[in-house]
Parts: sequence; C-alpha cells; structure tokens
Amino acid sequence: MQKITACLWFDNQAEEAAEYYVSVFDNARINSVSRFDEGGPGPEGQVMFVEFTIEGQAFQELNGGPASSFTEAVSFSVDCASQDEVDRYWNALTHGGTESQCGWLKDRYGVSWQIVPSALGGLLGGPDAAGAQRAMQAMLSMRKLDIAEIQKAYDGG
Repeated sequence: MQKITACLWFDNQAEEAAEYYVSVFDNARINSVSRFDEGGPGPEGQVMFVEFTIEGQAFQELNGGPASSFTEAVSFSVDCASQDEVDRYWNALTHGGTESQCGWLKDRYGVSWQIVPSALGGLLGGPDAAGAQRAMQAMLSMRKLDIAEIQKAYDGG
C-alpha cells in the first residue's frame, strides 16, 4: 500500500468522475464505493467515497458538497512515451474540459492535468543550451505538446 494517496473533493460527482478516469487510462479500476447510510451527512444511498487505481497509483474521491473546488495549484502529470499517447490523453481529458498552455488542461470536472511527452526533459535540459532555449520557446507557444515540433526547434529547424 502506498503511504500517500491523493484525495479529490467533489460536490456530488465522485462516482461519475472515477468511472470517467478509469475509462481514460488502460491500467485502471474502481476498487470500492462507499455510500451514505441512513442518518449520515448526505442523502441515504448517495456515494460518499470512491477509491480507484490508475497505473498503480491509488486515488480517493469524496462527495463533500460545494464548499471546495479545484485549482491549477494541484495537477496530475501524465508521462507519455509517444505523440499518439499525448494525443489520446489530451483528447480524452479535454473532452468537456478546457485546454490551457504548455500541455496543461482542465478536465470536465475542473481537475488540472499535465500531458507531458517523456522526451521533453531531454529537450529542455539537453546539452545544447541554444537548442534547449528554442525548444522551450516552441513549447511555450503550444497548448497540446507536439514532440516533433519541439524536437525540430531544438535541432534549429
């Protein structure tokens, strides 16, 4: 069991959101759903708490009411091995959500994600300082990251 687990506070969409997230990622499953009992703080039978796993990472979601909302101060970063993977996650998570800059987005629930190609670190921190700067400038002009375009900028094209 992991020592630290992210817990996301929803108004009343915890189960719907968990089902959505496990549909986006291949290695994902809902582990448990707890519901309010009679006399609980929520309507009897309504989902109180959902536990699920994505790629071995445990998550919890709580239906805590409208008191809290998500901000970009916390985001989940998805490491992508290929442009196909970047495209797949970007398209799935922006469906009903909003695009931002530099690979960031908010999904339909307002949760922030970073869809990041694995190659990005090597391009932004590569041995060619001028190439790294060009790659950074290319990245800063993008919403969804394009590995080929960032590589082209690094190479001077």
